[in-house]
Amino acid sequence: MSFKRRAWLTLGAVVLGGGGVVSYAVASPSSDGDAVGQAKRPVKVFSLALKGTAAGKRELPRTETQQFSLVGVTWTGVTRKLDGRAQVRTRSLETGEWSAWRDLEVDTDPLEDPEPGMRGASEPLWVGPSDGIEAQVLHEDGSAAALPPGLKTTLVDPGVVTNAEAKAAAAEPAGFVAEPAAFAADVTPSPTPTPTATATTPTPRPSTVPKPDIVSRAQWGADESLSPDPSEYNADVKAVFVHHTDGAPYECTDSAAIVRGIYAYHTTPVDKGGNGWNDIGYNFLVDKCGTIFEGRKGGVDLPVLGAHTYGWNRESAGVAVLGDYATAGASNGALASVARIAAWKLGQYNADPATTVQLKSGATQTNYMKASFTAGNLYTFQRISAHRDGYNSECPGDGLYAQLPTIRAWASGPVQGLKVASVGGAALSGSTYYTKGAISVKWSATTPGSLIKSFDLLVDGKVAATAAGTATSASVTLPAGSHSVAVQAVHQSGKTTATAALTVVADTTAPVFTANPTLSLRTGTVNTTAVPVTLGWKATDDKALKETRLTSPQTAVFGPTWTANNRTSNSGTASTWSLTAYDVAGNYRTASAAYTPVILQETSAVKTGTWTARSSTSYLGGKSYSSGSKGASLSWTFTGRSASWVVSRASTSGQAYVYVDGVKVSTIDLKYSSTLYRQAIWTKTWSSSAKHTVKIVVVGTSGRPTITTDGLVYIN
Repeated sequence: MSFKRRAWLTLGAVVLGGGGVVSYAVASPSSDGDAVGQAKRPVKVFSLALKGTAAGKRELPRTETQQFSLVGVTWTGVTRKLDGRAQVRTRSLETGEWSAWRDLEVDTDPLEDPEPGMRGASEPLWVGPSDGIEAQVLHEDGSAAALPPGLKTTLVDPGVVTNAEAKAAAAEPAGFVAEPAAFAADVTPSPTPTPTATATTPTPRPSTVPKPDIVSRAQWGADESLSPDPSEYNADVKAVFVHHTDGAPYECTDSAAIVRGIYAYHTTPVDKGGNGWNDIGYNFLVDKCGTIFEGRKGGVDLPVLGAHTYGWNRESAGVAVLGDYATAGASNGALASVARIAAWKLGQYNADPATTVQLKSGATQTNYMKASFTAGNLYTFQRISAHRDGYNSECPGDGLYAQLPTIRAWASGPVQGLKVASVGGAALSGSTYYTKGAISVKWSATTPGSLIKSFDLLVDGKVAATAAGTATSASVTLPAGSHSVAVQAVHQSGKTTATAALTVVADTTAPVFTANPTLSLRTGTVNTTAVPVTLGWKATDDKALKETRLTSPQTAVFGPTWTANNRTSNSGTASTWSLTAYDVAGNYRTASAAYTPVILQETSAVKTGTWTARSSTSYLGGKSYSSGSKGASLSWTFTGRSASWVVSRASTSGQAYVYVDGVKVSTIDLKYSSTLYRQAIWTKTWSSSAKHTVKIVVVGTSGRPTITTDGLVYIN
């Protein structure tokens, strides 16, 4: 929080509720002495009376006051209910802006054992550092019925008490407001006394779950002189009631001050503006950052009798979440801490937070949902219940009330929402993961890590690795073979849950090429530098083949079922075709083979019959042979493993016979609707390279006898 500095002597005034003005002098802080000591400021409480303006209404006109951060309304008669609406608006000390009107919760629980002189009171409202207030109380229905006498607004400045706060305040550039000497109640912190022992003080019991970190009363700055009465104890803790404290948004650095303010509001004597109670009502308080504060004194590990849920205090503990949760829910940090403190307290008495329990009513009343209770009778409650479940109050607000099932689940266990997020070092194929051996399993859970004891990585049903409850991953190296892998979460209660088992195969065997890369000629358009070919191969794996990658002389990736792919290859140049097969685990093997496509021009063929040379840039090498003479032939002899005949095609083209090594193997019709050049129209591939002769013979087709040949391509 920030405060304004004043470095001179000045006069100020506080306008009190009765209309009087109290003058005071403000002196600048001394430049001598310890900075931390200067920064400390005691808790202060004062009250301003509400004026009667009409029947059924009381108000405090807009009034400048001394600094305060928490406000409430009190009235004469501790057992009398305020049948009306109390509202306040305050002026920010930092900005000078006035807030909107805020309602005070007046449906507060009556004290079960009130003492003479105690005052009735609204719930306190945290408003942040302020120096002005306006208040009004009126009947909700606008009637003129009388309001309780002695209505006052109680203002609390929680001060700067702890060393941590003092250091923070001393470090701020604007952090000091000089206080008037006439401040009504100066609640100066005193040394913490040793609690008065009684004959009924129970012995602390161990819990089934770990104890969370708790900020002690001394740490948050409780002035123990305000609650001198000895603590009272219950026989046990059967249930935990959840509350909220209401109030404006706050920073977690203000949480101790908020707790201190509530404590001062409850315990300051009546004649000094407080309620005159013997202690703060809650057993524990939790802020939005998840910090847990000790509430009512007597020992956090003992069943201290609180004053939080009318009619049910004798068998329960009360936990209040700082803030207003009428609509919005509490943070996960707050929920986790409520779950932890509730589980710890209930665990001291072997009570499962997810179960129900019967509690004996200490009062005849009706709760918020209009359920009626009769004193002395037993009623069923959730082990973790809300204030409204036992009393006619909106507390802890609709937002937080809706989160109670989450609190119960987190407190009781097992861990909620556990799932595997990923398996690092492994690849998924279908429903199976494959790895070379080392894997890192990542997981997530909706239960906070502070409620989780540990995580186990299970391999084939046995614990292979253990991680802390805040961890999100663990690693293990699997032996070769198929394994079931799961994540098991151990809740702080000892309850366990596990993810569905994943199948993970550890594989170190590389794929095998059962057929090395081969290159064969295919039909298509031939250029002097690019020949249409088919690359063939066959790769297998003993587990699961992932892909085959072509790495040279071109690059491509093929799926696991591919065994061939159409490509083009440079002619006249030896090219090494390299393929690498990968299995899903990441093992791989490479196979390579070199091939050279060669173009044989028509001029290199052995001719029979009449052939006419033709010239055009559309032909291979710019020339071709044409013949319409029946029986005319061209023969090429080569050593290779694949061959293709290259021709021109047109609507007037005729037919030709193809002979391989003296045997007629095909009749090819070159007729086509449009004119095409350099077409590999016929191909032949052998299992290995050898010497072959390919001969083409003109058929002399009636009406279109002519054929035009552009050469032969082979691969050696």
